[in-house]
Amino acid sequence: MRWKITDEYTQLTVRDYLLHVRFFSNRLLKDVKERGEIRLNGMHVTVRAKLTSGDQLEIQLPQEVHSKAISPMPLAIEKVYEDSAILVVNKESGLAVSPNPNDINTPTLANGVMYDYQQRGIDNTFHIVTRLDRNTSGLIVIAKDRYTHHLLQQRQINRTYVAIVEGYMKEEEGVIDLPIGRKPNSIIERMVSETGKRAITHFRLLEKKNNCSFIKIQLETGRTHQIRVHFSYMGHPLVGDDLYGGSTQLLNRQALHCQSLSFIHPYSEERIHFYSHLPTDLKSIYASFSS
Repeated sequence: MRWKITDEYTQLTVRDYLLHVRFFSNRLLKDVKERGEIRLNGMHVTVRAKLTSGDQLEIQLPQEVHSKAISPMPLAIEKVYEDSAILVVNKESGLAVSPNPNDINTPTLANGVMYDYQQRGIDNTFHIVTRLDRNTSGLIVIAKDRYTHHLLQQRQINRTYVAIVEGYMKEEEGVIDLPIGRKPNSIIERMVSETGKRAITHFRLLEKKNNCSFIKIQLETGRTHQIRVHFSYMGHPLVGDDLYGGSTQLLNRQALHCQSLSFIHPYSEERIHFYSHLPTDLKSIYASFSS
């Protein structure tokens, strides 16, 4: 990566420029010093070098360290967007994002991405930015290197979900502001808990029929199982979500789909938007709303 230094950054050291202007983490800066390269106008320099307007600063990141737990496995991946730094994919339900330490032989999204990289000679590893549960479908953002991952973690990523919940929601729109924590004696389940972390969910009712409500959701926070826990607590568990009280009569997975997302690209500084159509199983249930 390369930057042209402007007047406002004259006399900054390379170290201060990378930490405070380009938002390098201390750990990444340390690794660049030890295993990467720093060049100023084509010459190798240390982080103590001072910058002058018009300088060309070039950073070579250290070679990525591949996780032994994520081996490349052939898997069809629906790519929505890709550039040199970012990959956005549309994940199907039933596919885990990354391997379970106790089951590293079942293909996951991470394994499929690593296989895709391998086939194209891309020497990157898997850096997940936004996560979805195994049985939630929709859009996911992946960074191709640790610096991009770090930048995206500092930025707001606006995600919109659609869900089908049991029963008729009374409110046309609203905000659920209830803390979520771990359920005692469970490593999987979460619950509304006074000792949990604050969790805020915004929702808007789209349609209701057949004792179900079709809703649009935006998260202000991103707690594990946040949508599922909040609506279950409100007496409207997601259709198919048997972990949190939903019936599997219509669907054998939670009726939840990440439909759209947008964020400011860390390098172009332009806002980019992505959209994913409803998968077949949710589309068929939604069609019944109009029948």
